[in-house]
Amino acid sequence: MPPAIRVGIDTGGTFTDVVAVDERTGRLVTTKTPSTPADPAQGFMTGLHRILDRIGAGADDVEAISHGTTVATNRLLEGKIDDLGFITTEGYEHILEIARQSVPDGYGNSYFWVKPPRIVPADRVRTVGGRLAFDGSEIRPFDEDDAVAAARFFRDRGISAIGVCFLHAYADPRHEQRMRDVLAREHPSASVSISSQVLREYREYERSVTTLVDAAVKPAIATYVRGIRDRLAGVTSGESVAFYVMKSNGGVLSADEVVDQPISTVLSGPAAGALGAAVIADAAGFDRVLTLDGGGTSTDVTVVLDGKPALTTEGSVGAYPSKIPMIDVVTVGSGGGSIAWISPERTLKVGPRSAGADPGPMCYGTGGREPTVTDAHVLLGRLPPGLLGGAITLDVAAVARIFDDLQAEAGAVLAREGFDTAQQRFVRTADLRYVGQAFEVRVDVPAGPLTPAATNAVAAAFHDEHRTLYGYDFRNDQRQPVEWVNLRVTGVGPIRRPEIAEIAPGGGAEASSLRPVYFDAWTDTAVFDRAALGAGDVVPGPAVIEEFGSTLPLYPGFQAVVDRFGNLIITRGPA
Repeated sequence: MPPAIRVGIDTGGTFTDVVAVDERTGRLVTTKTPSTPADPAQGFMTGLHRILDRIGAGADDVEAISHGTTVATNRLLEGKIDDLGFITTEGYEHILEIARQSVPDGYGNSYFWVKPPRIVPADRVRTVGGRLAFDGSEIRPFDEDDAVAAARFFRDRGISAIGVCFLHAYADPRHEQRMRDVLAREHPSASVSISSQVLREYREYERSVTTLVDAAVKPAIATYVRGIRDRLAGVTSGESVAFYVMKSNGGVLSADEVVDQPISTVLSGPAAGALGAAVIADAAGFDRVLTLDGGGTSTDVTVVLDGKPALTTEGSVGAYPSKIPMIDVVTVGSGGGSIAWISPERTLKVGPRSAGADPGPMCYGTGGREPTVTDAHVLLGRLPPGLLGGAITLDVAAVARIFDDLQAEAGAVLAREGFDTAQQRFVRTADLRYVGQAFEVRVDVPAGPLTPAATNAVAAAFHDEHRTLYGYDFRNDQRQPVEWVNLRVTGVGPIRRPEIAEIAPGGGAEASSLRPVYFDAWTDTAVFDRAALGAGDVVPGPAVIEEFGSTLPLYPGFQAVVDRFGNLIITRGPA
């Protein structure tokens, strides 16, 4: 019998969440295990073995594994980018200092704002002679001697991660490709990223930083992904299981492709959560929702419109802009493990520092010595005395103490992934703006030739989207022409989406126990087992609804109704 188990594994800062679906029966099971920050792959494999035990399958029954990871994100947020160098066009060595005139919280903050540290110190920047015009024509030839000198400079200092961004390389990559060849010859151990592969768009600062971010995380991602591949190969008897890594835009890439495009994974964990929430909400009949993915270290928030998470190319990772397409996720440093502290002004603050998985909150009894959000909920009676089905026991007593060429390229990648031509689907989009504007609006471009009718339809879609976003448009003003700035093609190899099973009708919600819980005052509160609830069951607040991987405190005045998919629809009850 061919393999039919698909597994999803999301490694977070505190827990590793795992889900498996048997495509033959539709059965879906979930579990979670503490993450292992020192070696994330260890938590990955622990979660895999645990989910296979729960579903009653072996490693050879697994058809594919999709993985969301924060390895790239954490490396950037923790500032682990010491061995990084930058090569750019002669005369543009200060592009990272110039950056963009963008002050957080407006100009009223400009006197107090301190510019964040640049991603590469000035003494690790080297320039190379040669110059292209905006249309890719060569103004000055590539200087081979400068290139060799730059490569040897980084080689002699042991700097092994290098980003290359030459002026107007988006129009013609020849100079960057020659620089990459020189580095391969003079500094063969270096990991190199060139902007014409990472972000083939204009705007030199954003293109430079995005390329450097890619270079910074490439060695760590390569080591991590190959390590997991090796471990997976060690537990399967036949061909290695298909292993995909979640991209920031909601798609997936094979492990081999991710090694060459590591920046595409910088928000893969939050993107997976937002995409999953959109699918579930759409099935439940809600196409416009605000999703909140609360973890141990952070909470990720996304807006879903018409059943799709919003996409952006104006995102950032920490202090660094990243113009790759990504699901528009806003992350705040507030999760279950976020540490409470007193500011110098004597006010209570929570986060962004987290107890994480090691040592964890105080109530875990694993060495934590600072109070966290989880500790507060335990103290208030909102969490049970044991999490994960008792796998983590909470020490309550201790509580008192984060287009054609493009289509061809995309098609070639999909072919390498095993999707034949008949399976391949392509989505074309363009970034448009009114001439003179600084930022663009992304709209869909229909398939087929770009006839006048097609371009007019795209322009009309731009006017509509501009009005939706900003409240006005210049549709009928001939003095405001529309400019096409960037073209994109997304290649899609469809992966079967499992059907969401409906649950059995309920027979009336019955509490499993009673305990005192604090809701503005201590109240004897009914505790419900979510697994025992059926479709149509109603739980009135105050109540606590528990399940293996989560706990929901339901405040007085609210009620939860179980829908046909097992979702809890919470509404304010009668006054």
